[in-house]
Amino acid sequence: MKAQLVLPSDKYKDSFLSAVREYQAENLFNYRHLNIKELENNFEKYVEDINNEAKGIGLPEGYVPHTVYWLVDDGGYIGRLDIRHELNEFLDKFGGHIGYDIRPTRRRLGFGKLILKLALEKAKELGIKEAVITCDLDNEGSRKIIEANGGQFIEITTNPSGIEKRRYIINLQ
Repeated sequence: MKAQLVLPSDKYKDSFLSAVREYQAENLFNYRHLNIKELENNFEKYVEDINNEAKGIGLPEGYVPHTVYWLVDDGGYIGRLDIRHELNEFLDKFGGHIGYDIRPTRRRLGFGKLILKLALEKAKELGIKEAVITCDLDNEGSRKIIEANGGQFIEITTNPSGIEKRRYIINLQ
């Protein structure tokens, strides 16, 4: 099987939980709050909640509708893609339209470049004409991935937590 994007599904429960354990071992922000026991017991609800957020259902205050995809290969979870359908002021400066991560054991194998390439196709389908993408100033891997996918550097910003971000734009027209 060739790596592909899929909507979150119960089908990938075991490999997703394995990836969460990897992410948590390195204290990755998007996964710190996830409780493995709760996920094991309520995975179907977790998946339903994620998929509802694309429709604007159950979003926390200040969040915008966004679609989460999982990159999978050979039936296993490789990484997560998050495409925000629109940007608020905060996301425009510090978060962008697209966020992605690759599980630690699958990094440096080309999946980061692939997931962003596929993300740009999905963003275009959503009608996004210029995708804003950010990465931490010290994240050289992500910088290279963004630039390899046509990212044009705009500026360095500092978010409210004091983290410096590189801000890029990619024309999708």
